[in-house]
Amino acid sequence: MAARILDGNKIRDDILAELAGQVRELKSAGVTPGLVAVLVGANPASQIYVRNKVKADLPAETTTDQLLALVEKLNRRDDVDGILVQLPLPPGVDSKRILMAVDPAKDVDGFHPLNVGQLVSGRPRVVPCTPAGIIEILLRNQIPLQGARAVVIGRSDIVGKPVALLLLHHHATVTICHSKTRDLASVAREADILVAAIGKPAFVTGDFIKPGATVIDVGTNRLTTEDEVRWVFRDAAKPLENLVAKGQVLVGDVHPEDVKEKAGAYTPVPGGVGPLTIAMLMSNTVQGARARRGVGVPAGRQ
Repeated sequence: MAARILDGNKIRDDILAELAGQVRELKSAGVTPGLVAVLVGANPASQIYVRNKVKADLPAETTTDQLLALVEKLNRRDDVDGILVQLPLPPGVDSKRILMAVDPAKDVDGFHPLNVGQLVSGRPRVVPCTPAGIIEILLRNQIPLQGARAVVIGRSDIVGKPVALLLLHHHATVTICHSKTRDLASVAREADILVAAIGKPAFVTGDFIKPGATVIDVGTNRLTTEDEVRWVFRDAAKPLENLVAKGQVLVGDVHPEDVKEKAGAYTPVPGGVGPLTIAMLMSNTVQGARARRGVGVPAGRQ
């Protein structure tokens, strides 16, 4: 039986449709949610917006103090409900100081220590976007979480740790693995739900996957040479066409052919977790606008 594809694009569209109703409700109360993305230097960033595209573009030479001044200005603006500081920042900027300076109520990434603490305690106010999107994928596809064995490969503050906490709050039994984990493949094979978030193309092969498991692939890796494409794909004809046409082929952290053979359900790359990250950013902005204005906040996610 073929593995079921967990379509992130469809879930994104469903969430955005739900948010549209909330935005209409807010607008009827005289509130238009506002999100500002702060971009420093030449790193490419998503065109993110709620009502309009709002970006604060700063040169790569921007200092920590200059960026702090901008963040404080945005904190004071009543028309701004969400502040997204695009990472990574240039080497000369103190990222920790910048993230600490964002008003926790406007921290749509969920990176501020106060929001991290809320998440750890099981009372999340703002949940990091990618982990929140992963939980939405699982819940909306009726993947059982309570009592499930979950293994998360990757311990980053952005994905690995928060998604492990969210799974734990949904009563899964969670193991976090990393580069120092002994016999990683055998630990991963215990998982009913396997989350791969390590940034290594096709690292998670069939040896890591319990037959019938749900596999969530967070990775977005770019193959740019013919040798790389042939190394990943047994039938490389179509990927090689994409390489010629686009100059790259996107693959996740999970081997794209092995997962189809071993998993019961999986998120593709592209079209799986990625679309949910943007949707949850929109959701965090809308919920922040509701909370700041006291306009009936719906039951929160955990």
